[in-house]
Amino acid sequence: MRSVAEHRAAALALAGAPRRERIPVAAALGRVLAQDVRTRVDVPSFTNSAMDGYAVRVAEAAAGAILPVSADIPAGVFPAPLAPGTAARIMTGAPVPQGADAVVPREVTDDGLERVRITVAPAPGAHIRLAGEDARAGDLVLGAGAVLTPPGLAAIAGAGHAEVSVRARPRVLVVSTGDELRTPGEELAPGQIFDSNSTLMGALVAQAGGEAVAILRLGDDPEAFLAAVETASAGCDLILTAGGVSVGAYDVVKAALADAGVEFVPVAMQPGKPQGLGRVGRVPIACLPGNPVSVAASFTAFVEPMLRTMLGLPVREPEAAVAGEGWVSPPGREQRIPVVIEPPVPGGAGAPVVRPATAGGSRSHLGLRLAVAEGWAIVPPDVQRVEAGDSVGLMRFLP
Repeated sequence: MRSVAEHRAAALALAGAPRRERIPVAAALGRVLAQDVRTRVDVPSFTNSAMDGYAVRVAEAAAGAILPVSADIPAGVFPAPLAPGTAARIMTGAPVPQGADAVVPREVTDDGLERVRITVAPAPGAHIRLAGEDARAGDLVLGAGAVLTPPGLAAIAGAGHAEVSVRARPRVLVVSTGDELRTPGEELAPGQIFDSNSTLMGALVAQAGGEAVAILRLGDDPEAFLAAVETASAGCDLILTAGGVSVGAYDVVKAALADAGVEFVPVAMQPGKPQGLGRVGRVPIACLPGNPVSVAASFTAFVEPMLRTMLGLPVREPEAAVAGEGWVSPPGREQRIPVVIEPPVPGGAGAPVVRPATAGGSRSHLGLRLAVAEGWAIVPPDVQRVEAGDSVGLMRFLP
């Protein structure tokens, strides 16, 4: 059997390089920058007031001074120079007139319209935001590889950019297989089940930064399967299948692709032992087993790293955790068991505590119970029994 690390390396070798696209800044939340973004102008681009108040010359604005109000300066209007011996009423964000060297907040004045009494003398530069104080033209805002957050998008817009170059979402064809599958909401005949893998894989792809451009449900006819996948995969960056990869008589994925260069191998992982990797034409394909827990575990172990590589992001690695209770683990296979996550024990080493999400452990068919889990505990293949307090790996589910 391949180790998990060996199979992940084989999967990553298939992943293509990131593609780029330009999109509006307003549509770029969560996307990955493809190139550095720099400011087009000084930010702010002009010296402006940080308060509603009065622009003054410090030398003329002692406590108790009464000054004529020579102008009103709203935001968006560039003012004339400040006349000597006067004050200009000014709004937050409005340009400071030439000659003024401080702003007196209205709270320390009598708020006069024609004449204003100043009760607290300002310090030089008080409540003035200087041009270029935040950034100078050409300064770096965010570097390539940054994941765009709301503050990041605001910074890019504030730097003068309407569009941004991002790494394109990998386009994924999602295929769920089996004659027994039916659409949720339909009536089930004996021997039929609802198709949950299509929903699971499509959501996992989106969560990992990809885009499920097509979702197919295909039966157990190898020729029909291959024809449908070849047609639907045009323009895709990855094909992802669930089911039909083991040693059964009707394992359609293996029957359709084994002679087409796709390699089907056992991997020392539980759940998720049967796996397939290769290409259909030029498009990489990852073939996962069909039980839902196996699908989710295999996706985190092998497909998510492929998608992150296609986005130019580092592959996530497990963090350290502590088992909150004991459980058994299969010998010779890396176990990935769904767990709930608890805060670190007070006075402990600071690692989170994990417990199996259900009494069912990591049995691969318990898909509904997977819903309460928050991550995977990862147990090395040479461990057959995890005891409370033992160290384990933890791979959190993506948010």
